Amino acid sequence: MSELKRTPLRDFHAAHGGRLVDFAGWEMPVQYRSILEEHKAVRTAAGLFDVSHMGEVDVRGPGAAAFLNRLVTNDVAKLFPGRVLYSPMCQPNGGVVDDLLVYMRGVDDYFLCINAGNIDKDLAWIRGQTAGFDVTVTDRSPDYALIAVQGPKAAGIVQSLSGAKLEAVRYYHFVEGTVAGIHCLISRTGYTGEDGFELYHAAGDAPALAAALLAAGQPHGLQLAGLGARDSLRLEAGYPLYGHEITADVSPLAAGLGWTVKLDKGADFVGRDALLAEKQAGARQRVVFFRTGDRRIVRAESAVLDGAGHTVGKVVSGTLSPILNEAIGSALVDAAAAAQPLQVDIRGTKLNLHLVKPPFVELKKSS
Repeated sequence: MSELKRTPLRDFHAAHGGRLVDFAGWEMPVQYRSILEEHKAVRTAAGLFDVSHMGEVDVRGPGAAAFLNRLVTNDVAKLFPGRVLYSPMCQPNGGVVDDLLVYMRGVDDYFLCINAGNIDKDLAWIRGQTAGFDVTVTDRSPDYALIAVQGPKAAGIVQSLSGAKLEAVRYYHFVEGTVAGIHCLISRTGYTGEDGFELYHAAGDAPALAAALLAAGQPHGLQLAGLGARDSLRLEAGYPLYGHEITADVSPLAAGLGWTVKLDKGADFVGRDALLAEKQAGARQRVVFFRTGDRRIVRAESAVLDGAGHTVGKVVSGTLSPILNEAIGSALVDAAAAAQPLQVDIRGTKLNLHLVKPPFVELKKSS
C-alpha cells in the first residue's frame, strides 16, 4: 500500500477530532462529530471544508483561450477577468474525462481546478491536447491549499476577515484579496448549493487561515465539515460527482448537463461530433434523481427495475437526506424507462423511486 497523501490541514483535522479515511489516495476527514450535524450546519449556518486535495493548473500563453475552448464543452469565449466557468471535458466518444472549473485571471492567463482523484490523468490528457497551440500548462497543485466556507452565514464570516468588498462578487465570479491577512483567490463557488466562498491560498498558510475562519465562524454556528456531509449536500443540490453521475461512459447529455455543451459556440471541441450525434439521436441512457419516502439508503450499483421487474439501470449515488429525512439518490437508466414507474429491491423489499428534478431542497446560493 502506498502512503496516503496529506493536505496541509491534516494535523488540524486530527486536532479537532476529524475521522480520517482514504479518499482517492488522500488522508481526509469523513466527519468530525456527526455527518447529520455538519450537513444541517451548512444548510442553516455555515460549514468549513478542506478541499486542498483538489488539483490546480495554470494555462497561459497567446493560444490559451483557443486551447481551452477546444478542450472543454462549454464556451470559454464568454469568460472575462474575474469570471468562473463550469464545464466537462470530454473524450472523442463524448464520455467525460473530468468536470472542472475554468478561471480567467487575465488575457492569456487561465487557472483550472480539477478533481483530486483525476489529477494525474487530467494533466496527461490536457497536455496531450496542446499540439498546435501556443500554450503552457503548469501543475500548481502542490503550491495551493483550498478551504471552502459554505452556508447562509458563510459570506458574513469571510467578510469579517477581509477588506475585499465581497458583496460585489457575484456567483461564479472571483476576486483576489486577503482573508485573515492571507492572500487568497476568493471564489464565490462551491459544491453544496449554498452561498459561500472557496479560498485558494499558499499551502503553508492553510493552518492559520483555517484557525482564523473557525474562530470567526463558531459564534455564528459554523462547524467543521467532512467528506460525508460534502457528499450528502452535493446530492441534495443535484450536483454530479465524477465516477457516479458522469464517467468515461456517461456523457454530459446523458447526465443532464446539456446546458454545458455548446455545440454552436463557434469552436470545435473534443467530443463535439459524438455529442452532436447523441443529441440528434437521443441519449440511450439518462441520469435521473429520486426520493423514496423511506429512510433506508439505496446504495450505488443497486439494480433499478421497471414495473415488470426487468433491470433497466442502476443506482449511481445514494444517501439519506438529513433535511428530508428520507433516502435520495440518482440512477442511470434506459432512456425509454425513465418515464415509467421504477423500483429498487432492498433485501427483498421493493421500494418505489419517485423521480424529482433537483435540487431536492430549497437552496440559497447567491445570484
